[in-house]
Amino acid sequence: MTRRGLLLFAAMCVIWGIPYLLIRVAVRELEPVTLGFSRTMIAALLLLPIAAVRGDLRPLARRWLPILIFAVIEIVIPWFFLARAETELTSSLTGLLIAAVPLVGAVVTTLTGERERHGARRWAGLCVGMVGVAAIVGLDVHGAGALPLAEVAIVAVCYAVGPIVLARWLSDAPPLGVIAAAIGIAALIYAPFAAFSLPDAIPGWKVSVSVLALGVICTALAFVVFFKLIAEIGPVRATVITYVNPAVAAVLGVAILSEHLTFGMGLGFALVLAGSVLATAARRERAPAPTEAPSPS
Repeated sequence: MTRRGLLLFAAMCVIWGIPYLLIRVAVRELEPVTLGFSRTMIAALLLLPIAAVRGDLRPLARRWLPILIFAVIEIVIPWFFLARAETELTSSLTGLLIAAVPLVGAVVTTLTGERERHGARRWAGLCVGMVGVAAIVGLDVHGAGALPLAEVAIVAVCYAVGPIVLARWLSDAPPLGVIAAAIGIAALIYAPFAAFSLPDAIPGWKVSVSVLALGVICTALAFVVFFKLIAEIGPVRATVITYVNPAVAAVLGVAILSEHLTFGMGLGFALVLAGSVLATAARRERAPAPTEAPSPS
């Protein structure tokens, strides 16, 4: 890997590791739907002009339906439920639970086909990973209710299914155009709901900075950098950031918000990481499977 590749890789590990911290701060004063609208609106205002100048929106005119489906599955639903979950869960716990996305992706592909790839290694990885998830949730985790955990599960499923939609119906479309259009659509979907969920007072500076950072850095800049990373090191190696982001989220939650990283969370994350590597290793020898794509948290 070149020096440029290493810098881009490190940047993405941090950029998509900090949203959990920022979301946790923002939902202290903002409703989840308001946060979702603010984040997508800011990112859309930045990405849509860039995509338009590049001519990446023109080829999408006849693909509005798959883009709409992708926007709902990859952005609207998971970003809402992620924010909802973090009203009760710590950012570190949420980030570690999202580490199970590759496992969910492996389950989805198991249920939808690709039988020739389902060997003993994948099943072993799934089993190890599920034990890891159980350890994160069941050992030394206090105050984690069933509802926020179910909301994180919904997020994980959406993050696993979204890239499949992208790969099956939008793989030959301009990536930046697809992402910009999807974020714009998401902002439009959020808008009417956010209009009835506005805060009673102007949010504090910490919340305002968190929302701005989510829109500018963790969404708009993130996708630009991610596409540069893919061009530099290839899509397969770029997906390795999926395994680093949760660790960054946990470290930031402990260091900045004084959250507690329990033994169960540490053990569980190690098992989820090992299970994810086992469950997805067979696919990494070929073209990258859609479920390996990192998710914009």
